[in-house]
Amino acid sequence: MELVAYLGSDRENWGQITALMNKMNECEKIILVKNKNVSGFPKNSRCCEISVNPALSLVELKQEMMNKISDRVSGDFEVAVSLASGTGKEHMALISALLSIPVGIRLVVFTKKGVEYIN
Repeated sequence: MELVAYLGSDRENWGQITALMNKMNECEKIILVKNKNVSGFPKNSRCCEISVNPALSLVELKQEMMNKISDRVSGDFEVAVSLASGTGKEHMALISALLSIPVGIRLVVFTKKGVEYIN
């Protein structure tokens, strides 16, 4: 399974994504979909980064994400998705892009118990 995480400009939520990157050992690849204006996020060797323009309309942002993510998803039936960072618009675009590829999504979060799937 691959982890797809949106990385917004809200740095206070980056710890959630970092924890998932470090604790989800079953993920072979981590796809960071990030606001094009974001920099300084610590990546590891499993990460590939996709920059998107959040100033686009929702439909245009979804299309940009879909075009850039589709060739990076390895054909898995589903991906783990973190929505800890970003805005509602960015989250809707990401979910819509993934479902349009099509790929199933499992929402994932890091809690005191560790990595948990919440759907």
